[in-house]
Amino acid sequence: MTSLSTPGTSVVNELQLTDSEIRFYQEEGYLYLGGLVKAEAVEALRQEILDVMEGHFGISEDDLRHASSAADKLRQSSQHLKGSLLEDLISGDKVKAVAAQLIGGPAHVYLPFSAVKAGGGGGMFHFHQDNNYTNHEPAMGSINIWVALVDMSPDNGCLQVVPRSHKGGQLLSHNSDDGDGHQQLEVDPLTCLPVRMRAGDAVAFTRWTVHGSGPNTTDQPRVAYALQFHRDDVSWIDKETGEKSLLVDSPRFSIGPVDRFERPE
Repeated sequence: MTSLSTPGTSVVNELQLTDSEIRFYQEEGYLYLGGLVKAEAVEALRQEILDVMEGHFGISEDDLRHASSAADKLRQSSQHLKGSLLEDLISGDKVKAVAAQLIGGPAHVYLPFSAVKAGGGGGMFHFHQDNNYTNHEPAMGSINIWVALVDMSPDNGCLQVVPRSHKGGQLLSHNSDDGDGHQQLEVDPLTCLPVRMRAGDAVAFTRWTVHGSGPNTTDQPRVAYALQFHRDDVSWIDKETGEKSLLVDSPRFSIGPVDRFERPE
């Protein structure tokens, strides 16, 4: 039997999407990817993300059962160890192949990050477009594949998307009402679709798809991981200078595995 420690073994299942699935993604702005992560890898990946929380932020799983600060609404870190299962999830060939089918060309890693929300009322994350942060052009040449590592429901603040919202293109956002540095869009709650997921499932969406999440009212941390990719021809636009740079030549972020975790100063 092949184990996850066998060289060349991926934590991601091979998914050959149908033409109708790709069309659904293009028309609706999102696509549910059931069973993207192999069942036997889910718990190990969840634990690696909790290890990132401990190594990067100094926060234990017990700490994450109860929100204690505004930061607990969503703990984000791109740090991952060399040779880890997270490294395969982020940059393995199988996950890139899924992304490539949806963006229509080879997929390059952009900005992967943990998406961990503390229990006990860990706050909602305001609705936004990923392009509200860094403007990618063409926006449809980039993608976010959001992976659930625990079961997701409205009770623990599952991801919510606004179907077909990408049809409106780039929307004007403003600094969030919480003053936490995040961007916010005003959205009618009745247009938002909660995406209920089993651990190991994922949902893909475009950089123009409006999405957010509600509070985690359970006593367990909500553990997810966001994988972002872009096509060869995608540029990013510097908000300060307006300068346009091709991402494959001038990456917006320097992302890669590390030998050990480093805590922010």
